[in-house]
Amino acid sequence: MSATVNLLHTGYVGGHVGSTISLIRDGDRLIVTDPGMVRDRALILDPLRALGVEPGDVTDVVFSHHHPDHTLNAALFLNARFHDHWAIYEGDLWEDRDAEGYEVGPSVRLIRTPGHTPEDITTLAETDDGLVAFTHLWWDANSAADPFATDLNALHAGRERVLEIAGLIVPGHGPAFKPSADTPR
Repeated sequence: MSATVNLLHTGYVGGHVGSTISLIRDGDRLIVTDPGMVRDRALILDPLRALGVEPGDVTDVVFSHHHPDHTLNAALFLNARFHDHWAIYEGDLWEDRDAEGYEVGPSVRLIRTPGHTPEDITTLAETDDGLVAFTHLWWDANSAADPFATDLNALHAGRERVLEIAGLIVPGHGPAFKPSADTPR
């Protein structure tokens, strides 16, 4: 099995901030990553519906970390399980589990990649075109630094880890990019 990936919203930073939000289809799993801040919720919902998915169809939501610009619109997905670095939340059930190696679907797993915050995780989706990493290790393809990083050594170690395996990176606040020798480490 392999997953398919669609970008719903390309994030940005500057005077305003928006997160990069994606949909991953993996078997019977419909997974949304980082449903954070956007100018208008239609920027999430319209592309989702154009793909034939209603918000109530989404089975899982993954937070790369708990900053509002990556979590603010989670409530759009009423039937979803929510994943972070240490648990799964569904309704009023809190199930402890470590994110490292957790399989959200047959082709989607989570890994710990601290740096921006101590709790950062990366979602890895195996697709027919290779491994896609949804991560806040980079703000965008050119972000050599992270002015808000809590641990720069961990951030750089996480970048090396992801660069060893990913063929496409979906950063926290920019368009997807293919890593190269010029990708900030």
